[in-house]
Amino acid sequence: MNLPFYFDPGLGAMIAQAAIAAFAGFLLFYKTCVAYIKAWFGIKRKKDVDSFDEAYKNDQTDR
Repeated sequence: MNLPFYFDPGLGAMIAQAAIAAFAGFLLFYKTCVAYIKAWFGIKRKKDVDSFDEAYKNDQTDR
């Protein structure tokens, strides 16, 4: 069997890295677009009350 191309592990790693980078780039682009559209319509995300910052602030005021 004579194949017209050579596929080594380095090329496979490069292809895998490009696929992962493309997927991550798509996710970041999608997230940014959704946030922009939500901001344009005035939809805001509710802030969690149980966040670490609120707990730290409440702990500091109790003393």
